Amino acid sequence: MRNYRFDFEKLDVYEKTLDFANKVFNITKKFDREIQYSLGDQFRRASLSICNNIAEGSGRPSQNAKRQFYGYALDSARECIPMITLSQMQNQITKQDEEALRDECISICNMTGKLKMSTKHP
Repeated sequence: MRNYRFDFEKLDVYEKTLDFANKVFNITKKFDREIQYSLGDQFRRASLSICNNIAEGSGRPSQNAKRQFYGYALDSARECIPMITLSQMQNQITKQDEEALRDECISICNMTGKLKMSTKHP
């Protein structure tokens, strides 16, 4: 059973979202204490929600339910953009980190949007 992989674990977008969430978790650990529990916490939850919704959506029996959860994942990815920007504005990340995270998030949005569109709509 150790070698068993769920369908969503075979998706490139899922792997990319895990990597993104891991980066967010590592970066937000370094946030100032007062920002850690507001912006940091929300940023972590939104990044985690992307991969969780892809995983949950893949297991849904209906195409409509799959599309709904992939839409939630896309919404969570979009939610990360203002948090990336604000993190840089609050001097919690560098401009280079902002650009890299933003590019990665945009890529995730594009991939998730394609995943959502690939599910058949009745």
